[in-house]
Amino acid sequence: MSTGDLLNIDPLELKFFFELKKQISCTLQLSNKTDSYVAFKVKTTNPKKYCVRPNTGIVSPRSTCDVIVTMQAQKEAPADMQCKDKFLLQSVKTPDGATPKDITAEMFNKEAGHVVEECKLRVLYIPPPQPPSPVPEGSEEGSSPRASVSENGNFNGADSTTVTRAFTERLEGPEKSAEERIQRRIEHVSLVQFTFCCNLF
Repeated sequence: MSTGDLLNIDPLELKFFFELKKQISCTLQLSNKTDSYVAFKVKTTNPKKYCVRPNTGIVSPRSTCDVIVTMQAQKEAPADMQCKDKFLLQSVKTPDGATPKDITAEMFNKEAGHVVEECKLRVLYIPPPQPPSPVPEGSEEGSSPRASVSENGNFNGADSTTVTRAFTERLEGPEKSAEERIQRRIEHVSLVQFTFCCNLF
């Protein structure tokens, strides 16, 4: 915020949330700090690119005035989103009861002896927010661990309950021979003993 003798200007940077092919606006608030009527005038280094409403006006004593600055739709983004455009806001005291119709260019002429306050404003482009990156396949969060039981009875990535369930499924599956049935029983007994030992810890 500028704290000149006549006007407070907020903000001192014109921030535009940049989007291609779209008009973008921001607001300046001018606050009259005095008991006098104050005239203002807004200039820019790139008048074809911006529309300022109002670009001149009167701020009554101890009151505020909003100025809307609109950037015309742009066909391409500047390099590195940097902008060299600047604005100049001039303000000067006027006779009591002055209206915008009373404003003349001569009022802001320093060479004519008028006391003119000036405040330079710069322009900032704010890039649009980036969309969130998609989650790669196979990396779903919250998925439950799956037991991996190899043919030799080893297991990976599961607790004792899951392993017991996995071996039970193997035990109750189709059996091809008496030897295989006996082998599965031995594995099951060994698993029960192993699970009991794990639970002790």
